[in-house]
Amino acid sequence: MRPLNTTLVGLVLAASVTASWADRKPPAPPPLVVFSGAIGVDPLTAAGGVDTLNVVRGISPGGRAWVLRKLAATVAADGSVRISGRGLLFSSGDLIGTRGTVTNVLATLACGPSDATARKFNSPMTTLDAAGDFSIRGVLSEDGINAAVMPPTCDNPVLLVRSANATTGAAGNWFAAGIPGVSDD
Repeated sequence: MRPLNTTLVGLVLAASVTASWADRKPPAPPPLVVFSGAIGVDPLTAAGGVDTLNVVRGISPGGRAWVLRKLAATVAADGSVRISGRGLLFSSGDLIGTRGTVTNVLATLACGPSDATARKFNSPMTTLDAAGDFSIRGVLSEDGINAAVMPPTCDNPVLLVRSANATTGAAGNWFAAGIPGVSDD
C-alpha cells in the first residue's frame, strides 16, 4: 500500500470513530417517578353524603367531567419530563367528546402526602389538539422560571393534567390524573 493510501485509510477511520462518538447520546437520567394510565376528573366527590369539589393537592377540578384515554409519563431525577396523553376530552354535557375551548395544557407533579406539605412542580405548557392529544417535553419548575431541584424521592406522587393560559402560561384547573406505575417505554 502506498503512503498516500495509508494516510487516506487512517483519515477515514479517524473520521468514522469521531462520528460514532459524536452520535452517542449521554445516558438518560434515572427516573424519579413514572405514570402509566390516567383517571379523568369527576369535579364532585362525596364527603359524608355531601357533594364537594374534588380538590387535589390544593388544585380545583375542571367544571365538568373529563376523560383521558391514555397517558405515559416519566419524570427524571433531574426534573426533565416526557409526557404523552391521548384523548383528553369532555365526558359529559353538550361538549362531550371534544376538548371544548381548552387549547393548552401542562402537568403538575406533587410530591408529598398533603397540600400543606407537598412540593409542586409544573411542566412547560403545550398545545392540546382537537382530538385531545398532547406531548410535553422539557424541565419542571417550582417558580415558573428556573429548573426545579428535585427531591431525592417523590413520596405519594400525584401528576395532574391542567389547563394552561395561552397568554400567561398560568396553570388552571385539573382535568386528569396519572396513575403511578411502570413505563411502557
